[in-house]
Amino acid sequence: MQTFSEIAEIQPLASRIITNSIQKSRVSHAYLLQGERGTGKEAIALLIAKRVFCEQPDGVEPCNHCTNCKRILSGNHPDVHIIEPDGQSIKKEQIEYLQKEFTYSGVESSQKVYIVKNADTLTVNAANRILKFLEEPSKQTTAIMLTDNSQSIIPTVRSRCQVIDLQPLSSDRFQEQLLHAGMSQAHARLMSALTNNVEEALHWNEGEWFAEARKVMIQLIEIVTSKPNDVFLFIHHNWLTHFSERNQQEQGLDLLLLAFKDILYYHLDYKDAMVVFEEQDEKLKQAALTFSPEKLLSILQAILEAKQKLKQNIHPTLVMEQLTLHIQR
Repeated sequence: MQTFSEIAEIQPLASRIITNSIQKSRVSHAYLLQGERGTGKEAIALLIAKRVFCEQPDGVEPCNHCTNCKRILSGNHPDVHIIEPDGQSIKKEQIEYLQKEFTYSGVESSQKVYIVKNADTLTVNAANRILKFLEEPSKQTTAIMLTDNSQSIIPTVRSRCQVIDLQPLSSDRFQEQLLHAGMSQAHARLMSALTNNVEEALHWNEGEWFAEARKVMIQLIEIVTSKPNDVFLFIHHNWLTHFSERNQQEQGLDLLLLAFKDILYYHLDYKDAMVVFEEQDEKLKQAALTFSPEKLLSILQAILEAKQKLKQNIHPTLVMEQLTLHIQR
């Protein structure tokens, strides 16, 4: 997405708020863009940066052709700084480096823009460091913070930003895009429940890792329902070896969450909403016999809590062992 007109098609309110500010020359000193993956956070951040530095703007739109626009898009503009997690978090040292950079005048103008990706991963020390920028805003500085969940950001930082909520993409529209790209209906339905990012969905769909991930997740449910004594062995030998990275562990829990939702939907005769299982799948029927609707609600809550524990850097082995115990109880 290269223009605010394109952004307006999927995020009309966010586009209107930002373009109105541009028209009135009242661009905020700090934005906090909150939305799920694929809702356009990074595209909006880059558009704001391009409009700030564009040499030939067309109203609210950057030209996308001048040297500044091209350098921002390629990540090579000296006055646009992008901060992203170093490992699992954004650390104090990264913000200290940013502070040092901001003590210098703009290389090519008086303007500076910094974009903080995954701002909810700021450590407490890093968040306190960045607070200085927000408490003493410069007219020449624009901060753009991106997050899946603004509630995970400390209130003192959040309160100093203009918070813009980005709405999830329409599931039907997203599935149409995937079908147009050649994905099957069943896979498009599953992917639309996992992400709002077309490129990400296509990458997962074409990769062997995701196909195996879905298989491992189904096997876990099978073992819980048919061979409960083997569950912990399976967790250690299969689940933890396949879902070894942080993002993979979260994705495994997302798949598990969708599968247990399907089992609940089967109980409630809401079969059109299922995305993992087919209605006639024997594994689904066996799981529905094993878990009551009340138990399924409890399991869904436990999976959400497990995802939160991963974000708190609790060891994934402990997280999965606790979750498995809850499922079996």
